[in-house]
Amino acid sequence: MIIGESKSGLRYAIKRSNSSVAYCAITIRCGTRDESNFHNGITHFAEHTIFKGSKDKSARIINNYLDKLGGELNAYTTKEELVIYATVLKEDIKKAESLLLELASSPSFPKKEIEVEKTVVIDEIKSYQDNPSEDIIDRFEELIFGCHPLGKTILGDSKSVAAISSQELIDFARLHFTANNMVFSLVCNIDEKRAEKELIKLIDSFFPQGNEVKAYDRVLSPVVYSPFNKVVKKDNNEALAIIGNFAPSLYDEKGRIATALLCNILGGPASNSMLNKVLREKHGWVYNVEANYTPYSDTGLFSIFFGCDKNNIEQCSKKVYSILNNLKKTKLSDRQLNAAKKQLKGQLAISADNNEYQCLNMGKSLLSLNKIADDKDLFEKIDAIEAENLQVIANTIFTDMSSLTYI
Repeated sequence: MIIGESKSGLRYAIKRSNSSVAYCAITIRCGTRDESNFHNGITHFAEHTIFKGSKDKSARIINNYLDKLGGELNAYTTKEELVIYATVLKEDIKKAESLLLELASSPSFPKKEIEVEKTVVIDEIKSYQDNPSEDIIDRFEELIFGCHPLGKTILGDSKSVAAISSQELIDFARLHFTANNMVFSLVCNIDEKRAEKELIKLIDSFFPQGNEVKAYDRVLSPVVYSPFNKVVKKDNNEALAIIGNFAPSLYDEKGRIATALLCNILGGPASNSMLNKVLREKHGWVYNVEANYTPYSDTGLFSIFFGCDKNNIEQCSKKVYSILNNLKKTKLSDRQLNAAKKQLKGQLAISADNNEYQCLNMGKSLLSLNKIADDKDLFEKIDAIEAENLQVIANTIFTDMSSLTYI
């Protein structure tokens, strides 16, 4: 793997693959939390409308540019990043690289296209609000983060999106879409040195040295936690619940890795997770139960989500808290801990075998941590976790938890 930086300050990571399919992405350090002085939801709206025109290309040309090659162009928004990425055959990778760099350096946000896209995004917002399992996640994060920038919803609301203008999008991009605020990642079956030489030439053409703009300075804010237990009456067929608390941040490496392991043990994707074995397999109370952990720059969020028959909500909640309390009081045995470590490492290795996942993960890691850890280094850090570490994390996160229930 090659990691470097262009003259304009745009960092990049290049990894050679053995596939005929190539992946490239631009990860921009701007998310929902960075919308101060802008309408809530503008990052997500910029994600939608960045494909609607550039300095030299219309929306029609952009939409057809990779499609006619059999390629794909896509994007997504989180609370801390906006990512645009492309998938093409390896012989077309330069076209994909050029398109992503053009979109990131000179989006035009044409007024006519903006007004049309508002209808699409507002419909998306309404569909989320009509879906209780999606809506409860947004409401829980609003409650737990409060006035902190992380409490903003990614989509925004209908009123805020309707108020976004073409000029506001241009101002937003001017502030955030700068070379020193983004990372280009590439996974392709090409010699890494050759790929670097070609990529630098492209970067310099779209972000020439001398036109650098001061990097956006994200302000990290302390997060104030006030536990809550809120019940909302809903006319739903089932009850939904989220239980959660703050967790280690992205920059607390030891705490982050230990929390990820604990999350996997408790409610990871495997059928042998603690919550799944008890709530679903043993009692049949839930169709789905999961634990999630998202680390952010200044904190993290750990949550447990489940849906059940309204008559089972009380016993489900009691059982979840019972399992959490047991993890606080009792250390895992060596056998349990070693099995959990092997499972997590296996899941990570399988995910890393997906080249698109590698490309997107490389961008996020280099942007947020200024490094990309290899599997060997990560696995060594997982192996270094001790049962005492997990118990400390459990006692920190599973004490004074908050909950939101739709019933």
